[in-house]
Amino acid sequence: MGVRKKISADNRKEALKTQYFAKLNNVPTSPRKMRLAADMVRGMEVFKALGVLKFSNKEASQRLEKLLRSAIANWEQKNERKAESGELYISKIFVDGGAMLKRLRPAPQGRGYRIRKRSNHVTLFVDTITKNDQN
Repeated sequence: MGVRKKISADNRKEALKTQYFAKLNNVPTSPRKMRLAADMVRGMEVFKALGVLKFSNKEASQRLEKLLRSAIANWEQKNERKAESGELYISKIFVDGGAMLKRLRPAPQGRGYRIRKRSNHVTLFVDTITKNDQN
């Protein structure tokens, strides 16, 4: 790795030390289905989002709930105190496409239909609500 790339990589790592996030890689659902669940809680206060995800009937919401609990635990670990109600919110959440398993299904007349089994990567950032955000 060149010096310029190493410096920018180190700067990126330092910036991540001040942010609180959790990642979930290679989730075996399509990114579109996961984005529908992620859109439900984007920008919400974390304990309200936990309630929304708990009572949602989407399969992807169970995985997001677990990821959100992990992000809250990461925040508590770095700040060495418990999160209070109304203090944290989901600042960013995004879903990227992951690896795709490609399969063939037999079809009539010697053909084969392609089956794409999609997966995704979810990244969730939490942050504290400051006085500037409330105005």
